[in-house]
Amino acid sequence: MKVSSTEFLKSAFQESDWPKDAKPEIAFLGRSNVGKSSLINSLLMVRGLARTSSTPGRTQSLNFFAINERFRFVDLPGFGYARVPQNIKSTWGDMVTGYLAKRPQLVLSIHIVDSRHEPTKQDLQLHEWLEESNKPRLTVATKSDKLSNNELRKNLGRIARVLNVDSVMAYSAKSGRGREELWRAIKSAIDR
Repeated sequence: MKVSSTEFLKSAFQESDWPKDAKPEIAFLGRSNVGKSSLINSLLMVRGLARTSSTPGRTQSLNFFAINERFRFVDLPGFGYARVPQNIKSTWGDMVTGYLAKRPQLVLSIHIVDSRHEPTKQDLQLHEWLEESNKPRLTVATKSDKLSNNELRKNLGRIARVLNVDSVMAYSAKSGRGREELWRAIKSAIDR
């Protein structure tokens, strides 16, 4: 897909802050520090649009980005370990669950896992929730450039078994591996 324009729209801490129009949305979700913001920047080939950090928990709100003035990416707060106060972390679950459950504009949830590690219990809970809610979803394994092809193939198989999915897409924000394949999936979801 040709990206002609990208714009950070807003950070939303509550439902009343969400954009009001009916443009389709693609949500990026996963553990803290799994590479959600890096994946978004890499997909759009724009540095720094989605803020990245080596400190887990940097994304603390729902961040909306307009793409081609036609659809939106939504960067959700990570779950699991994060260096933020407990009272802030505890609100993330409700905020994310509320968005995923209530948002009719949501056409695809991209569940991001780290290709180097087995999915956590929280990854499995998220996957099961998306499945039970009958939400369109895709599992993407980031940081694939950090593994040999053999290790990556083995780990993708293990992730697919743990999450009980047919396939897991390998992605590297550094090399761009998986970019075209992911764009095809996003375009298909938007065009449905």
